[in-house]
Amino acid sequence: MAIHGMSAEDKFAASSSEILNRFGVRLTMGYDFDEYRHWVNQARPDHVVGDPFDNKQHKLGKGNACWIIGRDETGKIMHTQALRILPTGVKSVGEYFRSSFRGFAPSRPDIDYDRSRYRPGPGAKRMSGRVAYSGETWVGGSPGQYRGSGLSTVLGRYALLSAIKEFNVDYVVGFMIKPVAYKGFCLRMGFMHAEPMALRWYIQNEDEPVEAVMVYMSNEDIRFILDLPAAELDALAA
Repeated sequence: MAIHGMSAEDKFAASSSEILNRFGVRLTMGYDFDEYRHWVNQARPDHVVGDPFDNKQHKLGKGNACWIIGRDETGKIMHTQALRILPTGVKSVGEYFRSSFRGFAPSRPDIDYDRSRYRPGPGAKRMSGRVAYSGETWVGGSPGQYRGSGLSTVLGRYALLSAIKEFNVDYVVGFMIKPVAYKGFCLRMGFMHAEPMALRWYIQNEDEPVEAVMVYMSNEDIRFILDLPAAELDALAA
């Protein structure tokens, strides 16, 4: 396939379609978060959609939020992701999360909010403008079916591509639990920047916190990573 002279977005769309076809995966995008909750309940009955994507708390729809569902050859849901524009206004990302981090807690009832905290890093303090939050990332399938296969590199970059095509963002940010981020999942999902110890969640009656890394990409970063050849994307997961 000749892709010379194409934009980074078009190159990625062309190369990723080959990889998705190889795995028999079909991606669908939507904007109705009642529908999203239905699909999540079907695919992950033990998972509660997080507060950032709860349309009972936030006005979500085309123009400020979207979700992505992946299905295998049988039609079974094997992947979810969601994006929404954050109401940062004139605040930096750091200022926004300093006052709003409680709305991005794990979906569990025993969070000790009084002891929990968000600490902005240098990147968070610099970022402002149109910012999308990326979350609800999940890859299912049987053991070894997708994980470690290179497919996650395509799924993550598809969400980043969607952020610039749907919302024309200046930045995309997200949080990853420390053990997952430190195993390299942030790079596999396309994020080149990370701020460790950004979020620290304490659980009631427990001493050790659950730590999360803040990952982020600028619009320019996204266009750069989308321009990488598909073979190099596969190599990242090796």
